[in-house]
Amino acid sequence: MIFYNSPSPAPNPRRVRMFAAEKGIALPTQDISLIRREHKSADYLAINPRGQTPALVLDDGTAIAESVSICRYLEAVQPEPPLFGTHPAGMARIDMWIRRVEQVLGAAVGAVWVHTHPLTAAVVPERFTDYGESNRPKAIAGMAMCDETLAKTAYIAGDDYSAADIMLLATIDFAGFIGIPVPDDMLHLKDWHKRVSARPSAAA
Repeated sequence: MIFYNSPSPAPNPRRVRMFAAEKGIALPTQDISLIRREHKSADYLAINPRGQTPALVLDDGTAIAESVSICRYLEAVQPEPPLFGTHPAGMARIDMWIRRVEQVLGAAVGAVWVHTHPLTAAVVPERFTDYGESNRPKAIAGMAMCDETLAKTAYIAGDDYSAADIMLLATIDFAGFIGIPVPDDMLHLKDWHKRVSARPSAAA
């Protein structure tokens, strides 16, 4: 198989790299340059018509896109250590938090990135700066939601490190990269961030 990756700060390929590192899975990798717009080339669009990274192409030619979907495939082929839960309630909580990270925090961070950041100005044909800026407080509200939860649990979906923590770490770090750091008064989120960033997989 081949993992089509884009280097950091791209958050979605990093999710898969961290997940694979937690599993001890070595992924044969081909880097796709977002700056050179290789993700919009005809060859790559044949793999992922959405023109986004990451993608995983299996030995039989099957292409899997979307970072969470790739992680679910890796979980299925190598269940240990389990990162999507082992019992119904735990699995549901992990899925719930992945959705919250993507739909609440990630959506706001993405809007700021697309509509306000200098690096996207040359590649996004139509930007709405006011809309992008209006999402900054939404991103902070998403962080506050996580901070409140982490006051009660060691990890975002419960007592165990999971795929939800991987998705959240990639999002929080990307938010910091584009100028939305975790506020200093969100002590639980900052403590969580320090702990999960110390895991070897965070450097993947």
